[in-house]
Amino acid sequence: MEGLILNTKEQKRLQILNTMLRGMCGAEEGAALLGLSERQVWRLLAGYREEGAEALAHGNRGRQPVNALPGMLREKIIGLAEGKYLDVNHCHLTELLAEGEGIHLSRSTLRGILLSAGICSPRHRRAPKHRCRRERYAQEGMLLQIDGSRHDWLEGRGPYLSLVGAIDDATGTIPYALFREQEDAQGYFMLLSGIIKAKGIPLAVYSDRHGIFQRSPKEPDSLEEQLEGERQPTQFGRALKELEIQPILALSPQAKGRIERLWGTLQDRLASELRLAGASSIGEANSVLWSHLLRFNDRFGVPPARPEVAYRKLPARMRLESVLCFKYQRTVAADNTISFFGRSLQLLPNHDRASYAHLKLEIQERLDGSLVVAYRGRSIATQQAPSHPVTLRARKALRWPATESGLSVAGKMVPPAVKLSGQPGPTNQRQNKACEPTPSPRKPAPDHPWRRPLLTKSLNN
Repeated sequence: MEGLILNTKEQKRLQILNTMLRGMCGAEEGAALLGLSERQVWRLLAGYREEGAEALAHGNRGRQPVNALPGMLREKIIGLAEGKYLDVNHCHLTELLAEGEGIHLSRSTLRGILLSAGICSPRHRRAPKHRCRRERYAQEGMLLQIDGSRHDWLEGRGPYLSLVGAIDDATGTIPYALFREQEDAQGYFMLLSGIIKAKGIPLAVYSDRHGIFQRSPKEPDSLEEQLEGERQPTQFGRALKELEIQPILALSPQAKGRIERLWGTLQDRLASELRLAGASSIGEANSVLWSHLLRFNDRFGVPPARPEVAYRKLPARMRLESVLCFKYQRTVAADNTISFFGRSLQLLPNHDRASYAHLKLEIQERLDGSLVVAYRGRSIATQQAPSHPVTLRARKALRWPATESGLSVAGKMVPPAVKLSGQPGPTNQRQNKACEPTPSPRKPAPDHPWRRPLLTKSLNN
């Protein structure tokens, strides 16, 4: 064996065997020093006399292990890690190789192959800090942590998206999640709707202090709130109150660390699967997401301390679409019409009431964009109200611009007003004013804070 190098243990054995050969140490003393039996010491001494120091080295040294991976397989794995599965962490890569390539390896084996080729894991972890671990809730459905993650999920293949999701505190599973263009109240309504339809109504939700969940403390109270002695909740807070879900607001991101760690995992694993699927739109991203959630829950879910489920069923009398929506209060005009962001609705009479003049009604803006007018829990039939006279005058002024000789309508000249009999000269002052166009009412700019776009996106977006 050329270039034999003995390790520390073998060098110690060589020293004691040389001492025994010189007669300075007996077999019993040598066995005690080496921690071996006398029979084993005599065997080592006989081999040392015949082969020299090579007898002290292990017989398999320098040989290829029986369970070693073939060189072609190692090259294939390295090629996949540098090509198709680029920027996939080592643990996730072991799962993808088993599912997509039929290569079954342990994480430690794969890690050793990639590190030997100079391929490090793309996920960098921060140095650990000392924190106290909070006990999980005992039952599934007792507490859900909800949040949104704004991230380049499509990695430049499409727009920036916000992932809105929830994680169960007891099991660590994701009951529902969806991609949205922005983190908005409509997205959280759709999230809660998906959770209730799939699981039921949770007992409590844990969130940050975003304006969707809590009004800003700097916002002054209205006169009605001052008289009532309490602040009105946000639209999402009102829906939680109707569903009897307890809201809990976190004081720091670390307080809801379970869902914060979830975003780190999904930004690694889900982004890789979106890239492998070639997703470039919000619809394709949602399809990949919903198929990924099943495998995620199987992989990372833990059993709860108690097997009973805390989710509650939706009451039979409650309609989910009438709760998870935007609600506004409006006062009915004398002609039984109400205005809603530039739209006028005519209330129709029914068997319960012939007129709703001067009453306060509730307008529900559903997630599908439809409007429902309700009074004391009952919906009221409506139709588009006729245009107001002021609107008609403004429309007339835009269509009939005044000219010196008459009015121009669709490119044709209309003669001026006929003179009154017995009055010389042109028409009188009242007729001249009638021919003047009515000034159009001033409208706020498109980016004015008063303007708010109506819900036009469907549930499939």
